[in-house]
Amino acid sequence: MTSIEGAPAARGATPVRPAMPEPNIRAGVLAALGAYGMWGGFPLFFKLLEGVDSASIVAHRTVFALIFVGIVLYFRRRFSEVFAALRDRRTVLVMAVSTVLLAINWLVFVWAVETAQVLQISFGYFINPLVSIAIGMVFLGERQNRLQTAAIVIAIVAVIVQSFGLGTIPYVALTLACSFGLYGYCRKTVSVGSAPGLFVETLLMTPVALGYIAWVLVSWGPVSYADPLDVTALVVSGPLTAMALIFFAYAARQLRLTTIGMFQYLAPSLHFLSAVFILGEPLNPTSLLSFVLIWCSLGVFTWDSWQQRRKRAAARPVG
Repeated sequence: MTSIEGAPAARGATPVRPAMPEPNIRAGVLAALGAYGMWGGFPLFFKLLEGVDSASIVAHRTVFALIFVGIVLYFRRRFSEVFAALRDRRTVLVMAVSTVLLAINWLVFVWAVETAQVLQISFGYFINPLVSIAIGMVFLGERQNRLQTAAIVIAIVAVIVQSFGLGTIPYVALTLACSFGLYGYCRKTVSVGSAPGLFVETLLMTPVALGYIAWVLVSWGPVSYADPLDVTALVVSGPLTAMALIFFAYAARQLRLTTIGMFQYLAPSLHFLSAVFILGEPLNPTSLLSFVLIWCSLGVFTWDSWQQRRKRAAARPVG
């Protein structure tokens, strides 16, 4: 037996194991930022498709996402992971549930953009972190320290203030929050990589998507393909969607659900800014107050995470 350095190990001694680095956490953070940054820009992207109905947009997203992910898996030689997932009954059942949740989320999101309810989208993704935190605490036994608890309380207050600002029961927001929070939980509980998992989900969705596209073509003809800009946006929507979801699925497997929950404030903040300053949705003082409170919550959580990392780095033995 030899040690890591190649020198003979003492008889009976425990072999030296290489220390596990922490790049996964850093990569998870970067993936979360990438995913939520892209999602934050999706309302503006889907505004390019105002002449196409929301179900058609989701159908094309599904098909072109499947093609894009399939190409990625082929060149990375990872189709064996897809086959392994499809052979496992529990994995298929869980991913069937995640597929339904994902389809609901996509459809409601695009419909809300088409009907000028981007502030509702923003509100929904402000709620979503609370859903993720609740799932993490109830099903995964995750707990928070005092600063993290304070951040969550501030976020709850912000969400309550936001509901008063909207002045109505936020059905769109609640649907988006619950569907995506449960989707994240499902993805965290199956042993499937981000890209293979997304391929399985879009594969399960594709028969319905192709059926709807065929029905539209038979009923109204190729009206959705008359505008080159619409065609380009429909094709690009698949790869963009796939990239964001691959980033999210990877981050969900590397980070605690509570951490994922706090990162999700980035996307609704971008939605909020887009709705008010680009799309012209009205901003009232109550909504502005909730926006400020949300970022205060994120600031507290980020400070605590930075302090915890410093403590871990100081406690790590040198050499």
